[in-house]
Amino acid sequence: MSLLQRLEKQKQTELPALTNKDKNKPVISFKGDPYQNLKSRIHKQIVDEISSEDSQILFDKDADRKKLEDLVSRMANTVMDEEPVPVPRTERSRIIGEVVDEVLGYGPIEPLLQDDSVSEVMVNSPSQVYVERKGKLVLTDVRFRNDAHVMHVIEKIVAPLGRRIDESSPMVDARLPDGSRVNAIIPPLALKGPSVTIRKFAKNPLTVENLIAFGTLTREMADFLKACVEGKLNIVVSGGTGSGKTTTLNILSSFIPDDERIVTIEDAAELQLRQDHVVTLETRPPNIEGKGAITMRDLVRNSLRMRPDRIVVGEVRSGEALDMLQAMNTGHDGSLTTGHANSPRDMLSRLETMVLMAGMELPVRAIREQIASAVDLILQQSRLQDGSRRITHLTEVQGMEGDVIVLQDIFVFEQTGKDEQNHIIGRFRPTGIRPKFLDKLAANGIMLPNEVFWPSEQTILGR
Repeated sequence: MSLLQRLEKQKQTELPALTNKDKNKPVISFKGDPYQNLKSRIHKQIVDEISSEDSQILFDKDADRKKLEDLVSRMANTVMDEEPVPVPRTERSRIIGEVVDEVLGYGPIEPLLQDDSVSEVMVNSPSQVYVERKGKLVLTDVRFRNDAHVMHVIEKIVAPLGRRIDESSPMVDARLPDGSRVNAIIPPLALKGPSVTIRKFAKNPLTVENLIAFGTLTREMADFLKACVEGKLNIVVSGGTGSGKTTTLNILSSFIPDDERIVTIEDAAELQLRQDHVVTLETRPPNIEGKGAITMRDLVRNSLRMRPDRIVVGEVRSGEALDMLQAMNTGHDGSLTTGHANSPRDMLSRLETMVLMAGMELPVRAIREQIASAVDLILQQSRLQDGSRRITHLTEVQGMEGDVIVLQDIFVFEQTGKDEQNHIIGRFRPTGIRPKFLDKLAANGIMLPNEVFWPSEQTILGR
């Protein structure tokens, strides 16, 4: 008789069902937790007694969550019934919730991952966990027991992906089953203990309508960007960390027609393209012998042999920028990518630096000519002081004048002040300049009325 069958006969010891309130309550594991030893014994017994058959049920991601919770709850209930001092009913619910999160989820941070108001989870050390809510960082009362507890959660994340983290390879990029992006770094690089940063994956991907409602851009800018994507312009989304580049890239990708073949390339797959004809590629780290790594540059070069209509690179950081620019210049129009920079002009400088990192001895003028002929539009996105995200510039790359790349702003965001709640207010303003690439859009059957580029009074936007 399997463990699951034995537990089905223990209905008289069944715990009350976990309520949503119990599940969403932050898990607190202070050093002085009087039930810590009890939880450790419950967890150990689950690991020791689970049969191979039950283990498959327990860790099957497609299995019924309620059934798994009942299984763990009954096992925990059996252990607690043997305690010499009765465990209060209210404490039982809390203990069961924490054990379920430990066995079926990611321990103390599981409630934070289930909280839709949390966009990012940052474990700085076992005793310090921050989250991001509405663009602001907030310290939580969530705690891990010790460094080993954090390491256990990290291993649980990276092991199913075939990745590893240890002293010889103390950094790793990974993703959760729902697509959330994970970065982990451990001692000796992280001095305060293992550190984990999780950028949560939106359960319901944001649409352009959401961004308009949030005040990230205006309807006119959205229509303009839609025309640029459909017209096969090469677009670079630029911005700082946490500015919303990937979200914007997702939305730009949604404008790609359904009848085109798209190849996406990422370090950790997180793009949420809704088209059917999508090939998703992901880099691979080296094995324990330091061999077998597949880099972004390898994948960009390989994608050119996959007959793509569009190439979408999650982020260019290094020498792959050269291959990306060459792809844009050799018939792969409509390619999209992101990069870290504080302004459109800074993005050009970053691209120059990344091309040089490819190891090619190219003169700076040749690099700038490549950039000027490849990139049509730079979309600059920023996270402002109040935590709001705004597309601050839509800037055309017009070409070269001498040794300088010429840029021209098409739309800009102008900050005008703050309201009573200290939220930034401002307006999006077209500059009145018609972009030179309108002829390219017209060649692809995309026509934009001149009124789109006329300066007009825009609605003042708060957060």
